Amino acid sequence: MSGEIIGAAVLGTAAVGAAVFTGAAITLFNRVIPRQEVLRVDMNEFADMATWEEYKKKIAPRAEWVYSQPLEQVSVKSRDGLKLNGYILKAEGESKGAVICHHGYTSKAMDNAAISVFFHELGYDVLLADNRAHGESEGKYVGFGILDRYDCLEWIKLMDKRYEGKKDIILYGISMGATTVLMASSLPELPKSVKAVISDCAFTSPYDVFSHILKRDYHLPKFPVMNINDAICRKKAGYGFKDYSTLDAVKSTTVPILFIHGKKDNFVPTWMTEKNYEECTAPKDILMVDNAGHGASYYENTEQYEAKVKEFLSKYVPEK
Repeated sequence: MSGEIIGAAVLGTAAVGAAVFTGAAITLFNRVIPRQEVLRVDMNEFADMATWEEYKKKIAPRAEWVYSQPLEQVSVKSRDGLKLNGYILKAEGESKGAVICHHGYTSKAMDNAAISVFFHELGYDVLLADNRAHGESEGKYVGFGILDRYDCLEWIKLMDKRYEGKKDIILYGISMGATTVLMASSLPELPKSVKAVISDCAFTSPYDVFSHILKRDYHLPKFPVMNINDAICRKKAGYGFKDYSTLDAVKSTTVPILFIHGKKDNFVPTWMTEKNYEECTAPKDILMVDNAGHGASYYENTEQYEAKVKEFLSKYVPEK
């Protein structure tokens, strides 16, 4: 009789545990994967309040300048039929080519306005894209790079067609956008006009970054929460968290890559960029920025950041 009681208790405990893990997985999915109409990233990941106020002194005037320009609104269709939105900040005079910028999670195209001024000053047209399920782009579910890599390809094709394949294209991304451009760089259909990739604080895969946040913030194990979450995402959004990774991409791409990451990034661990760099078989360089939190490297040390990008581009995207 006592054995039956113990067995029932064990089964009951297991059932409660399964319910907890299932509930956590459903909550994670609902909070992260569907389109979010508000910023869900804690700005403390970016910088503390005092530092953020200093960063805004750099960001605000640049963003205001970009908004004052005659931006061209453009769109492409994704391979699954979504209308994706973007804006082109045209170069002064004849452009060298295009820099295609992809933003981070729950951000939007114009949040790359500050860095776009830098690329504009280098003589490039700058395409600021709204990722699927962000900004003015259509989409019910966030792609986390897995789906966005194909969207990035459509933007590349748009600019390549404009230039008749005669000008260079550079891919730039931050956080989820960085993951997107890294994954896109290995697509077999990638036009030869893509000459370089700049990846700022990319995560290696949605599985890896979600597992990190589960452990850090909720003290939950990745198994079985991530397995349940993955199954939900595959059913509803059409992809799994391990379908592809930046590590897969950097082992097969031939496009030169500049990896950037803030040393104080606790949201996307620095080991992810270090591992990407280590595994990359294409020409590569890396910049680890002191005192920079998640996505803050450009604002923490603008001079160092711009100098490294210029050095990288001069080596792999020479003047014509």
